[in-house]
Amino acid sequence: MDFYLGLLQIIGVHTLLGLSAYVVLLTGQVSMAQAGFYAIGAYVAAMCTAMFGLHILPAIIVAGLVTAAIACVVGFPALRVKGLMLVVATLAFGEMVRLFFFNFSWQVERGGELIGPNSAEGFRAIRFFPENGWEIWHVTGFIWIVVAVVMGALWWIDNTRAGAVLRAVGHDETAAQSIGLNLTAVKVGAMTLGGLVAGMGGGIYAHTVTHIEHAVFGVLLATFAIAYPILGGLGSVFGTLIAVIFIQGFLVEGLRFLGDWRSLLFGALIVLAMNFRPTGLLGERMPRLFKRRGPDKLELKEAE
Repeated sequence: MDFYLGLLQIIGVHTLLGLSAYVVLLTGQVSMAQAGFYAIGAYVAAMCTAMFGLHILPAIIVAGLVTAAIACVVGFPALRVKGLMLVVATLAFGEMVRLFFFNFSWQVERGGELIGPNSAEGFRAIRFFPENGWEIWHVTGFIWIVVAVVMGALWWIDNTRAGAVLRAVGHDETAAQSIGLNLTAVKVGAMTLGGLVAGMGGGIYAHTVTHIEHAVFGVLLATFAIAYPILGGLGSVFGTLIAVIFIQGFLVEGLRFLGDWRSLLFGALIVLAMNFRPTGLLGERMPRLFKRRGPDKLELKEAE
């Protein structure tokens, strides 16, 4: 049972990572910075609990807010470029964050031992859950409550005017600008929201593994982040969740018995999935009960 609860924890934190990229992808931008935001959230939340004694909930909120602020600052220069150049710029940011934590060292003494990030050795002893008597099912439940809240919030945004604005920019920037939308504000806002979600996900991740180091937050993690919403489809937040379950639950864990052949089959199945469902597992559109018509009106729409 512990194995399956642990797998649910992995799926939960990776869902938050994928949702952080989902928001940015709605505006038509491909960002490889999500691993960097995830790392910032992980280290900030770990410092809040392990070094300063905060509870896990305010710790991940602080981590999310700090990461959102950094994402906002990064968003202005990064989103001046498009396409491949944006991918390179955000990838460079992610690597810069990873190398920063590779060299970052700051420790304080708590309980007779030094606690905190120690450059290449990483950040050890992030023991909030075991020290406070949390069982594995408590942790799993907490993670999925956060995931449910985040998914619910993003689903609500997606079905409001804000979601329509994000999708309008993603579908046609010229047309969106012609009707008065501020492209920079929309893109930076999406990047900021994505940073918030990634920071919270990273904060939770750090406490589930209890030891983090810079190598975890590399290009592979950034690739997973954008693969989830692309594979699941941008029609709904639920596409990202299904893609995470498919990749982490089936491809990564379900094929573990194949040993070294797993990686080969992993890539082949991803290619097949994208060929048979090029718009994602759930497609670009999801049946909705309500469809927006005009700036302030909603009309009932039958499921398509």
